[in-house]
Amino acid sequence: MEYIKSKDIYLLMRDILKLINPTLMEHGSRVAYIVYKMLQEENRYEEFELADIVMVATMHDIGAYKTEKTRINDMLQYETRDSMAHSIYGYLFFKYLSPVPDMAKVLMYHCRDFEKLQTVDYAYKDVAAYINIAEKIDIYSNTMGAQFDPRMFQKQAGTKLSAAGLERFYQCDAKYGILDKLKDGSYKEELREITEYMIFSNEDKKTFMDMLIYCMGFARESTVLDTVTTICICGEISARLFLPDSEREMIYYAALLRDLGMLGISQDILQAPRRLKPEEIKHVRTHVRITQEKLEDKVDAEVAAIALAHHERGDGNGYPKRLTDQQISLPQSVLQVGDSVSALINKRSYREAASKQQVLLLLNEEVSRKRFKRQPVMVLADSYDEVMAHVKKETARILKMYQTLNMQYQQVSTKYKI
Repeated sequence: MEYIKSKDIYLLMRDILKLINPTLMEHGSRVAYIVYKMLQEENRYEEFELADIVMVATMHDIGAYKTEKTRINDMLQYETRDSMAHSIYGYLFFKYLSPVPDMAKVLMYHCRDFEKLQTVDYAYKDVAAYINIAEKIDIYSNTMGAQFDPRMFQKQAGTKLSAAGLERFYQCDAKYGILDKLKDGSYKEELREITEYMIFSNEDKKTFMDMLIYCMGFARESTVLDTVTTICICGEISARLFLPDSEREMIYYAALLRDLGMLGISQDILQAPRRLKPEEIKHVRTHVRITQEKLEDKVDAEVAAIALAHHERGDGNGYPKRLTDQQISLPQSVLQVGDSVSALINKRSYREAASKQQVLLLLNEEVSRKRFKRQPVMVLADSYDEVMAHVKKETARILKMYQTLNMQYQQVSTKYKI
């Protein structure tokens, strides 16, 4: 069974980045639309190829989530700065983490002057050149408003920007009303339609889902460790409970997406070096509602139901629905245990990581109070050391990739004196 469609993986990634910084992601969507219409008019790419290009164009500034956190709300200031840092990080991010590494250089080259880009031997350099044009058109049209005239870029034709690309934009704007559609938001429906042509293999989907974890790490790096830990613990418990493959797969997706809504919670609260106040706890709990909004119509209903119940408890004192034991399924209970143990064994700003003895004591107390189902807790307790050994190995593998990415960025940054 297909628990998440190819297009919905893209939409989820877009929503995750939008929660972190809506200004930058809305800019990415508008740029993707401009590029899409320009390439569609040329009729050189098949629809499924255009869909992949739309995905890459939407994420063209993904490196800025890492390198430009203090500037990306002022798009004009951001545009006029040296773009080398975010271009390099975006390139490395796609090269190492995405299932389309052959398109990673689009992110490297999208800010390069056209006359310099001409010397590059790269199959998608035209896409990079079009993104450069689309990016400038979007930023300046939003900054200047009614005073904006796209012909202002003619003085850069053939040097900074592609002359043929500019003419293509002018033609498409006259034919399709691109700028008007960007202004009134009607472009979004066309952009959504092209996503229907996104076709990812199961292996590609897994790679994209891993990429989603790293995207969530842009807001808070500890999210990567927490998510991977939860996925591993749930996987080990599910295997030891001999759950069918279908349920294990649903739990995997649910564990990965359960805290998506945390990206909409104030980072000052989440990283406070103290226990939270009652009103802050109430605010944090709204992350489940945010998660529900983002998952709605994008993942299988059963996957969403598992993800949204990770804070429910069998005694009816969980949230948001105050479900009781009879209303909580075994897959939901597996995630509840996995999420709780992950929170306990990973260090927090206000406490150290819990020991094995502390974790098992707390789990047994939760079972005795009928807050957790007995089965997942018992199988975890019986093989705790083995489970944690696997968790350590898997988190090391995932984090090694993250560290490799950051190390390569530092090396390139030093080379280019960023």
